[in-house]
Amino acid sequence: MQGLMQDYPLTLPHIFHRVERLFPDKEIVTSLPTGRERISYGEWAKRTRRLGGVLNDLGISPDGRVATFSWNTARHLELYFAAPCTGRVLHTLNLRLFPEQITYIVNHAEDEVIFVDKTVAGLLWPLLGSFTTVRHIVVIDDGGPFDTSEVPEGLELHDYETLLAAASPVDFHVEDENLAASMCYTSGTTGNPKGVVYSHRSTMLHTMAAMFADGFGARESDRILPVVPMFHANAWGLAHAAVATGADLIMPGPNLAAEPLAELIESERVTVAAGVPTIWMGVLPALKGRDTSALRVIPCGGSAVPKALSEAFREQLGLPIYQAWGMTETSPVATVGEIKSKLRGLPEEELADIRAMQGLPLFGVELRVLSQEHGAEVPWDGESRGELQAAGPWIAREYYNDDRSPESFTDDGWLRTGDVATINPDGYIKLVDRTKDVVKSGGEWISSVELENEIMAHPAVAEAAVIGVPHPKWQERPLACVVLKEGESVTKEELLEFLDGRVAKWWLPDDVVFIDEVPKTSVGKFSKKDLRHKFEDYTLPSA
Repeated sequence: MQGLMQDYPLTLPHIFHRVERLFPDKEIVTSLPTGRERISYGEWAKRTRRLGGVLNDLGISPDGRVATFSWNTARHLELYFAAPCTGRVLHTLNLRLFPEQITYIVNHAEDEVIFVDKTVAGLLWPLLGSFTTVRHIVVIDDGGPFDTSEVPEGLELHDYETLLAAASPVDFHVEDENLAASMCYTSGTTGNPKGVVYSHRSTMLHTMAAMFADGFGARESDRILPVVPMFHANAWGLAHAAVATGADLIMPGPNLAAEPLAELIESERVTVAAGVPTIWMGVLPALKGRDTSALRVIPCGGSAVPKALSEAFREQLGLPIYQAWGMTETSPVATVGEIKSKLRGLPEEELADIRAMQGLPLFGVELRVLSQEHGAEVPWDGESRGELQAAGPWIAREYYNDDRSPESFTDDGWLRTGDVATINPDGYIKLVDRTKDVVKSGGEWISSVELENEIMAHPAVAEAAVIGVPHPKWQERPLACVVLKEGESVTKEELLEFLDGRVAKWWLPDDVVFIDEVPKTSVGKFSKKDLRHKFEDYTLPSA
């Protein structure tokens, strides 16, 4: 027997029509070098419809890839909807990738047009001659000084506002929910980046998940600050969720320094502020003495949140960091750090340990941990570890036009995340490392992530990254690369003494090196690859 419900497609025009009709008076605030700009959703919707007309006027193919090279702004949000709501595919380009990776991505995706903010045009202009399918460059003047008056032969140059003024508004309608809505490439830590293609259906379902009360709980009364870039993994779904609920959006634009972000949080009465741990490490001191009473949740992901950082937020703001986990391939949010009601009466120290985990799978997401040695699912005992695998309606099933896909997916269709994890009896996921970052010492595994978190609990430490260094007897031993807070000092011996009793003795690093900065990936994670390269010839004292 079949159900008798309407076959109503889950497509992005529904989100657009909803905000246009129900919340035209709510606002989008964008911080730019020229000042703070405000626009209502009603006016934004009119501009977005005309932008759909621009794509028609430029002759972009019915399913053409529309690339953006932009910060978090209201204009970028116009592109977030105009492209997929006309059947095209939004392709957000990561501003922080290496030039050769950007060239690869643009050509691999077969982008036909690139919309570029003037503040970052200087990064794109030297690469224009290397793009094989791009026909149009559209400059968004956000106050940048770069001269964008000339492009190589074969490309047509346009001004965003001029195109918009000349275009006619279009109706938005997409019938097939399985059509591609957007695409984003992984940060490419090994080999070329890989393309993940999100459907209208997956984006709609992920948007709903961001509205769950046991998730971020996005709602109409929110004022949402996505510090996480719109060019990385859909801004964690917050840009779509804000529009879907009619929440105000506070866009940080190109200036992601700590003081301007702290000022935005205070002056715009931000309720939800989302970013990676490295952002919050810098912002916390800048929030001291400010009125942050409007904040209700601080989602944080991208890499494991150090317990010390979350607790520092709780002590200063009365609000711990709300940890989440996901990947480009999971749209990205797959778990959130909600505390079960039965656990809320636990002592604060035990609650801090739970908040330091990656949390519970969101409704709609299935996760399992398989033993790397035996391939069998490990018990939920909080100790047994293995590779974390994911399945669900907003989880990728393969990469775009990539013959490397099979090794990233299991025979029964699950995504192999590359993360090593445990699951405790209550279902909380804890990432203990990346499969390529664990330190294998004498046949036993040492979690670099757990060791880093304990090192960063020291009051003098700002950042710490642990890598495995070759050892003649134990195969590998941990080397701790440590960045101290400004004005602080600590010796190797004092740090090792601090760790004694916090981790197993055989986990203690064989050496500690003090560095000025931990190198970061394009999305703000610690770049272990760069550290391993830097210390590839390093000899441990015990060796």
